[in-house]
Amino acid sequence: MAEDPKIELFIKASDDGESIGNCPFSQRLFMILWLKKVAFTINTVDMKRNPDMLKDIAPGSQLPVLIYNGDLKTDNNKIEEFLEEVLAPPKYPRLSARYKESMTAGYSVFQKFSAYVKNPLPEKNQACETAFLKALVELDQYLNTPLPHEDGSYPSKRLFLDGNELTLADCNLLPKLHVVQVVCKHYRNFTVPKELSGLCRYLNNAEKCEEFMNTCPNEEEIKLAYRNVAKYSDRYGAKSVTGR
Repeated sequence: MAEDPKIELFIKASDDGESIGNCPFSQRLFMILWLKKVAFTINTVDMKRNPDMLKDIAPGSQLPVLIYNGDLKTDNNKIEEFLEEVLAPPKYPRLSARYKESMTAGYSVFQKFSAYVKNPLPEKNQACETAFLKALVELDQYLNTPLPHEDGSYPSKRLFLDGNELTLADCNLLPKLHVVQVVCKHYRNFTVPKELSGLCRYLNNAEKCEEFMNTCPNEEEIKLAYRNVAKYSDRYGAKSVTGR
């Protein structure tokens, strides 16, 4: 049997210089490698204390970067495609989603979230919050709608976006949703409404997966990353959706 390739993943370090930093793109690749059940080395790069480290590894690039058998890979989307191609069955599990709709489900959530938490104008807060909630509702609807391979009963009982196994779709979305949850709860007193049963089920199932939970940055790290851009909430007392 052929030996496993030598894989090194370089990701952003946290404020302490050692732990996992706040970067959904880094967590995405971390999850993929874990799910592929391949041996790999994870390296956290402290850009504050050792800014030249990345220049030595990948000049002109941004984290995360991957080195595969000595070859440097720097484009996130291409790295995902590359890993799915080279770490293929029968030795490694396939992670591609069955349905293309699973890959785009929730695509606007992070964008609407960013507009919401970074909005400095009180008069625009309601509109930003409404647009953000609409994106969450659309994701909830997808998670509750049965997929073609299911029995058709509503709501769907599947565990994740594309079925009962984590796929590339989840590796892309879950790290972003984790940031959304932490930041909104801390800076906007906003939590996912229980009425969004499909989304709540999805998040609860994700919390049972070591591939997700063990690749998450510390919550304090996420709060710190958004401290300056989301500091306006106490000025106009954003409401929790669950309190309406």
